[in-house]
Amino acid sequence: MFENLSERLSQSLKSITGRGRLTEDNIKDTLREVRMALLEADVALPVVREFVSRVKEQALGEEVNKSLTPGQVFLKIVQKELEHAMGEGNVPLNLAAQPPAVILMAGLQGAGKTTSVGKLARYLREKQKKKVLVVSADVYRPAAIKQLETLANEVEVEFFPSNTDQKPVAIAQAAIAHARKKFLDVVLVDTAGRTAIDEAMMAEIQALHEAINPVETLFVVDAMTGQDAANTAKAFSEALPLTGVILTKTDGDARGGAALSIRHITGQPIKFLGIGEKNTALEPFHPDRVASRILGMGDVMSLIDELESKVDKAKAEKVAKKVMKDGKFSLEDFRDQLAQMRDMGGMMGLMDKLPGMGQMSAQMKGQLDDKLTVRMEAIINSMTRKEREHPDLIKGSRKRRIAAGSGTQVQDVNKMLKQFMQMQKMMKKMKGGGMAKMMRGLGGMGGKMPPGMFPKR
Repeated sequence: MFENLSERLSQSLKSITGRGRLTEDNIKDTLREVRMALLEADVALPVVREFVSRVKEQALGEEVNKSLTPGQVFLKIVQKELEHAMGEGNVPLNLAAQPPAVILMAGLQGAGKTTSVGKLARYLREKQKKKVLVVSADVYRPAAIKQLETLANEVEVEFFPSNTDQKPVAIAQAAIAHARKKFLDVVLVDTAGRTAIDEAMMAEIQALHEAINPVETLFVVDAMTGQDAANTAKAFSEALPLTGVILTKTDGDARGGAALSIRHITGQPIKFLGIGEKNTALEPFHPDRVASRILGMGDVMSLIDELESKVDKAKAEKVAKKVMKDGKFSLEDFRDQLAQMRDMGGMMGLMDKLPGMGQMSAQMKGQLDDKLTVRMEAIINSMTRKEREHPDLIKGSRKRRIAAGSGTQVQDVNKMLKQFMQMQKMMKKMKGGGMAKMMRGLGGMGGKMPPGMFPKR
């Protein structure tokens, strides 16, 4: 997310951050470029106007002129104003209510509402240790009810059955009564997707809201619809007392305009970002971290959170001990590393959170294609246990068998083995006190990847 905006803003700000002195003219030129970058990212015009006006007002202030590094101060102002546009901080769900706390999910058709119910149910169960019940009040689409039941099983929460002959209000009320009886903490109510202009459907959800009086009314919106996302959010906020927004499909949105516009237009905070298709791909929205990512400074805090929650610590420790003791690193270990990386959003998902990676060349990004890691996993999976432990056994006929079993070519098997050998060499250097030596070696390469790590396809 934000690739286009990040690239344009970085270019616009590069010329001014190195300056020893800021003048009204060079601030004006930079802000013109910033304005264009925001408009191209599909940020709503009123948001752009306010943003540029606030940055200009502060940049021309005494504080910047007196600073020894006015260019850096200007960058700080831009970062602060990006945070201001998206909300001052993370706004958690308000579940302080007599159990069960009811959360109503509203949104357009195809915005990813039902999927978000599943993701949020998992998040509440795992992160907040809540007992969750999910229910579908979408009586127009039998497939939606079945989909939610499947998701509930996957994320291990309770599902309350419903059918298309029932009324949405009756379904929700029965689910809440059931949750009360079972002493459950949270009820998530999925609703039918509707268009903002469908008055009958909007009246139906208003009646549902009035009947169940939820503690949270979350608007689920597709980030890829850009400025339209902000406009539909406005229509929903006029019909319902929204308390927050879940922005979905952010992994497919390179512009990022919706994230910058929604808070301003609805007055409600973005509470979560949907960052992929998996039911784990939901993260709390932190404006400061997102602003940092937009400006190419990375998002190390979110990366640490992901490592904390998604890395199998016992397995990682076992591999680390084995490597530190005798420098052994097998193809089995390599496959586990690839799988864990994929669980954390893939190579590009991780790289996006590291400082400076926004400026990475397109060629380098191509070499970090996540399809490559999936292919490598398939190749390793097609090997026997003995081959994974002793890759030197893999010669001509074995390579042909592995390629056929993984649906790849022999040259793909060769490339994967070459990359593994490079990784193995690095791991051997970590034996004993070799880690510091290896890092010094990498430093001497100017931060480049070791040769052969990402060969051209």
